[in-house]
Amino acid sequence: MKEPATPSCWVLTDGAAGNRRQALALAEALTPSIREIVVELRPPWSWLAPRLLPGSRLALGGRDDALLPPWPTLAIGCGRIAAWATRQLRRWSGGRTLAVQLLDPRIDTRHWDLVVAPKHDELSGDNVLASLGSLNPVDGAWLGDARAGFAAFADLPSPRLGVLIGGDMHGRPVDAATTAAFLEAVKARHARDGGSLLVVTSRRTPAAQLPMIHAAFAGLPGFVWTSSTDGPNPYPGVLGWSDRLAVTPDSVNMLSEACATGRPVHTLVSGPLPAKLERFHAELRATRRLHDMDAVTSDLQEPLRETVAIAEKVRAHLGLGA
Repeated sequence: MKEPATPSCWVLTDGAAGNRRQALALAEALTPSIREIVVELRPPWSWLAPRLLPGSRLALGGRDDALLPPWPTLAIGCGRIAAWATRQLRRWSGGRTLAVQLLDPRIDTRHWDLVVAPKHDELSGDNVLASLGSLNPVDGAWLGDARAGFAAFADLPSPRLGVLIGGDMHGRPVDAATTAAFLEAVKARHARDGGSLLVVTSRRTPAAQLPMIHAAFAGLPGFVWTSSTDGPNPYPGVLGWSDRLAVTPDSVNMLSEACATGRPVHTLVSGPLPAKLERFHAELRATRRLHDMDAVTSDLQEPLRETVAIAEKVRAHLGLGA
């Protein structure tokens, strides 16, 4: 049977926003034929994923109807739970499904056809592609759509400083003093530049710190968004309309997407970072995409846009058609 010109693609994640964003960005750069599946594993399979245990179908708790043939040409997963699924699809399909896993699966990469991991993970192998930061959909067209979707932001005073606030990392909670120091640095930047502040928090921002964030920017031009009670999440509009961005140092995804806008990006590091994250910061600084909060920069910088380039490498490595 002749293969379809456009490969079918399953996108598998645990449903986490950051994982979905990366996997969908790569899939959309490869094919319009996409099916998204959220994978839920039961213990003990979830504890050890992507390592395999006997009774793999039992791992899905009877919710395996989404992981049945006909098999797709391509499966793209992001995150540890998805790595279990992409590894299984490769086995269950007898190799007919090409398995691409995003992020370091923490076991031998030979279980997948291709692994795409950020450079700071320092992963190597014949079937490994390295990206600078995380994959995302941010490009010129995406930013244009974001500006159109939040057109009212054009009325905010310029320069507009986008402020992206993350929070707790795996096993490393962010303390109030660290957040307070970042907020003070942002206020000092605004006092110097004028304009307005476009502030948005993330799901990882500690709830106890939200009042402090609101209080820090009270009375200043712009807005602070912390939850759906403040209206629709303006994150795309913040990326689209900001003249420069200030980002907490904890999030590879937010830093990558901020750098994809082509606007100067600033951060404040007030304590030691995990080794991988410190390497990522160093890579961004070496390419002049990340700056201290008070640094003087040009209005534009080379945007960080890895997704299309990585997609072309995936296509070539796996022999996928255009």
